[in-house]
Amino acid sequence: MHLARREGVRVAQRLGLCDAPSPDMTDLRRFPRVPFGKPIEFSAKDEELAVRMDGIARDISLGGTFIETDLPGPVGQQLVVHVALPGSKREINLPAVVRWSGRDGMGVQFGLLGARETHEITEFVKANGGSG
Repeated sequence: MHLARREGVRVAQRLGLCDAPSPDMTDLRRFPRVPFGKPIEFSAKDEELAVRMDGIARDISLGGTFIETDLPGPVGQQLVVHVALPGSKREINLPAVVRWSGRDGMGVQFGLLGARETHEITEFVKANGGSG
């Protein structure tokens, strides 16, 4: 388990957000997450000439994604995740914030999503084995 994720679990335990040690953060997530494994791009939010960086979204849910990248952002950084879900005809741009960051990538939490984005992600998750 990544050091940042392990520390996040410890903090959650101290705050009473989870009861027992967990090897992953499944019990802390509000939304079902499914494997994704597709190339995505992300950029810093609110930069006039934001450069798009490449990554691989290893999983996805309505709440967020893990982005495998050589250039993870610092915790708290505001991002825009640019992704085209399989079967979709358009790219969606999802506001996000870095919640944890490590050598292999970063976990991001999506911000306020529009109705179309919410529907597309929900349908993708359901079609790929996620419940909810």
